[in-house]
Amino acid sequence: MQKPSLLIWIMLLSLGMIWGASFLGISLALDSFGPITIAAIRVSMAAVIILIISVALGYGLPSFQTADGRRTWLHCLGMALFSNAIPFALLGWGQLNVSSGFAGISMAVVPLLVLPLSHFLVPGALMTRKKLLGFLVGFTGVVVLIGPAQILQGGGSNIENLARMACVAASLCYAIGSIITRLTPQGPVLAFSAAALILAAIMLVPAALIFEGLPSDISLQSLGGVLYLGIFPTALATILLVHIVKVAGPPFLSLVNYQVPIWAVLIGALALNEAVPSQAIYALGLILLGLAISQFRFGRAQ
Repeated sequence: MQKPSLLIWIMLLSLGMIWGASFLGISLALDSFGPITIAAIRVSMAAVIILIISVALGYGLPSFQTADGRRTWLHCLGMALFSNAIPFALLGWGQLNVSSGFAGISMAVVPLLVLPLSHFLVPGALMTRKKLLGFLVGFTGVVVLIGPAQILQGGGSNIENLARMACVAASLCYAIGSIITRLTPQGPVLAFSAAALILAAIMLVPAALIFEGLPSDISLQSLGGVLYLGIFPTALATILLVHIVKVAGPPFLSLVNYQVPIWAVLIGALALNEAVPSQAIYALGLILLGLAISQFRFGRAQ
């Protein structure tokens, strides 16, 4: 892997902003669309865009003709469930009752949850003392973020408490999806992505029609929000992600995890006038500190 150029750094920053703004897009889209409908539209749009690009570049879709190809499709099914369908729907539902900033902060939990999952599922990715310390510090941040004391004392409505847990559950889904992606057989990433998005659309479109029906009285801001979600954080972000990984490698890409919650909080505060409670700031600080301890090298590796 080559040393990241200024262009690659700009692409990484852009990726963080795009993903951070996705929570604003969800908030705007919820004005006219249900959470499952939003998820269905964004994955369907992205599936078409990524499939066209994959075919144009000669990658197409994974093959059914070989054992590895069929295994790849099985992984794509897992990616469709855990990287797209379930977390998109959970985040949309969660944002009916929590702020976009809260939802964005919950995404910082993803790389934290990857640590114990990797220990059991990824060969060679053992939980070292440094990783364990980082996980414990970050998990403390997760506890602060969910606010169990408030829940036990009856602070906030029951639906709000469930919405908080839905956002964290979405992070767990993303963590599982990242493990499935990591274990997928070698092949063109765009082909994997296109296949996973197609499968997610096949799951979500009927579910949206059954549970939410066809939307009516669509506002311009909701239309803009759902178009943004399909084009930018779901489709364009995939292309940026693939290029960054090819040029600079996965460890460099992991730096985006520190950006997304910060952009989500800033954009939510500026665009939606959302208040940022001190509890969320403390939680974000602990989660990011845990990530820093677990991912960065301090002296000799343990």
